[in-house]
Amino acid sequence: MTALPPDRSHVATEARHPHSESLDQMEVIECVRLIARDAGEGVRAVEHAAEAIASFADSVSQRMERGGRLVYGGAGTSGRLGVLDASECPPTFQSDPAQVVGLIAGGDAALRRSSEGREDEPEGIAPEFERLALGARDSFLGIAAGGTTPWVLGAIRLAKARGALTGLLSCARGAAVSVADCCDHLIELDAGPEILTGSTRLKAGTATKVALNAISTAIFVRLGKVYGNLMVDLSARNDKLRDRAIRILRHFDASLDRAAASAAIDAAGGELKTAIVMRRLGVPRAEAEALLAAAHGRLRAVIG
Repeated sequence: MTALPPDRSHVATEARHPHSESLDQMEVIECVRLIARDAGEGVRAVEHAAEAIASFADSVSQRMERGGRLVYGGAGTSGRLGVLDASECPPTFQSDPAQVVGLIAGGDAALRRSSEGREDEPEGIAPEFERLALGARDSFLGIAAGGTTPWVLGAIRLAKARGALTGLLSCARGAAVSVADCCDHLIELDAGPEILTGSTRLKAGTATKVALNAISTAIFVRLGKVYGNLMVDLSARNDKLRDRAIRILRHFDASLDRAAASAAIDAAGGELKTAIVMRRLGVPRAEAEALLAAAHGRLRAVIG
C-alpha cells in the first residue's frame, strides 16, 4: 500500500478560489479577464512584502561586494523562475554569470520536462552545493510557492550548515515553520488561492517573478551597475544593444550625433561606461578604465 503523502490542505495555494468555482463554464473572455485581475493580487502581495524583500537584497548585496554569490533553488515553476532571473542578470547588468546562479530540482533537463519526483528529495541539492563550493560569503534563496517542498527546505538547511546566508521565498503565509531555525530571511507573498486550484504557475508564479526581479535589480543597482534609471553597464554586442548604447551616450553628451556616438563607443572597446567617462572627462580609454576600476565600477563616483 502506497504511503499517504503529507496533508497540504492548510496551504493557501491549495485552497479553492471563490471567484473561479465555475471556471469550466466561463466564456474564454471571462476566463482571461479573471486571470488578469487575479494576477494583480500577486503583484500587490509583492508590494506588501517589500520590507522583507529589501532586507534580503541588502544583505545579499553586502556579501556580493565581498565576492559572494547569490544562488536560487526551487522545483518546478519556482525553479524555472529562479533560473530565468539568474540567466537574465549577465545581459542586463553585464555581471559575471557566476554571481547569480539558478538551480532546479532534476537539473537543467527539468527546465523543459517536469521532474516532479525529484522535489521530494531533501538532500537533492547537495551535489550542486559541492560543485559550487557554496560557503560563508554566499547567499541561498529557496523558492517554494507553497513553502513545503522538501528539496527546497532541505536545501536551506544544507546551505545554513555550509555558512551561507539563507532565505525562503514562499507564496503561502505560515507554511514554512519547519525551517524557522535555519532561515535568515523569510519572504512571504500572501497571494492567496489560484484561479485553477493549486496551479502555482499562475498568480504565485507572477508574484515570484516580480519578487525575483526586485531582488536582483536592487542588488545590482546597489553594486553600481545603474546610473539613474539607465542601464550603463552595457557592452554593445549586437544592433539592439549598440542602438541603446548610442542613445544613452548621447544623453550624457548631447553634442554627439548617432554616428559620432557609435565611433566613441568603438573607441571605448564597445563598453558604454568607459565611453561615458572618456567623453565627460576628456580622458583616454586606459585612464577611463582605471578610474572606473578604482571606483569599483560606480559611474556616479567617477563623473558625479
